[in-house]
Amino acid sequence: MDLVARALEFEQEKRRSLSTSDRVKISREAKALILGLNEIYKKNKDQNIMDIMKRLTVIKQKIEKRLKGRPLTEAI
Repeated sequence: MDLVARALEFEQEKRRSLSTSDRVKISREAKALILGLNEIYKKNKDQNIMDIMKRLTVIKQKIEKRLKGRPLTEAI
């Protein structure tokens, strides 16, 4: 269950004024944690693990949204 502890610690970290490379690292780490937790979830079907994965996915989506930036407006 070391992976669950790492995921909970990752969730509690502060994320302010990050560089682009920091955002990429955080996104990759979140993805690795989610995939690892998914393997555990497949065996146990524990709802707590699913909740952790959902929260990590939200964090990952926010970081990736910031990485992609705003969409360009179309010239009409």
